[in-house]
Amino acid sequence: MVGNAAALCAALIVTAMPISPGAQDISDPAPFAPEASPAAAEAAAAAQVPEGSVGGMGDINLFPKRVVIEGRRQVSTIGLYNKTVDPGDYEISIVDMAMLPDGQLLRFDNGASAEDIARVKPASEFLRYSPRRVTLAGSESQIIRIMARGGSDLPAGEYRSHFTVVSVPRGADQGFSIDDAIEGEETTDIGVSIKPRFGISIPVIVRVGDTTLDVGIREARLLTAQDGSQAVGLIATRAGTRSAFGDLVVTGNGADKPVALTRGVGIYPELDERTIIIPVDPETDPQVLAPGQTLKITYTDDDFSPGSQLAEFSFVIQ
Repeated sequence: MVGNAAALCAALIVTAMPISPGAQDISDPAPFAPEASPAAAEAAAAAQVPEGSVGGMGDINLFPKRVVIEGRRQVSTIGLYNKTVDPGDYEISIVDMAMLPDGQLLRFDNGASAEDIARVKPASEFLRYSPRRVTLAGSESQIIRIMARGGSDLPAGEYRSHFTVVSVPRGADQGFSIDDAIEGEETTDIGVSIKPRFGISIPVIVRVGDTTLDVGIREARLLTAQDGSQAVGLIATRAGTRSAFGDLVVTGNGADKPVALTRGVGIYPELDERTIIIPVDPETDPQVLAPGQTLKITYTDDDFSPGSQLAEFSFVIQ
């Protein structure tokens, strides 16, 4: 019995797989990558990351940063780009997620409650794509076709799922297996193999028929942390059948650049409101942030009607 338990421990594989729905961090997990040759490094430096792409903690970028399909029977494309000098294997899937009021996204199968799930209109049932797994050489990209194939009886509205790509570790010896442990084979080697599986997701939105949207901002205030750093906190409200997506900019009297700025802020249809915190530029003149001064928040559309104003709100610093 003890031998089997030890064997089972030897067969364990710990997998780290952070999934990012829209992360802007495109850092590379260097500790897990072999050192590249000078020639390969030079080739990677010469390659350009596709414009408008979004990256996560791993070696893959997706472009564009989100996909909007207008109509129940349309085709779009998503690009995968291996930003490292080494080849990589990647699994592709469509995942359903729910947005929480703080902006966090939870997978239906990992953390989302029944109430969260009930508010979402997933698109996964009628999205089709191919292939399901790809291998890319270093600095190579591939285009994936994704199609909406909703029936004619699909009600008007906005549907959403998330196109997810996860790296598949390669080249490591699995060693003693779970099957070996079950069959009772003994081993004196006990250890844990850590294989990072980095992933990234982007939303795929399907809009059917006419959709509506009304956005507002309320309860804005200036926040100051114990370390002296500041941020603007606010609640963005949403009504209608369409999601909001755009940039939030905070300006102040006498400031020659935004006091605070955050891009690509989404509020999905399952939410009536979302709490948002925007870090203040530390180089902002303290006089602009003094009590009695006025700050203006502008939420600008980067989706349905790019450049148009979704909402505006001004408040006096207390």
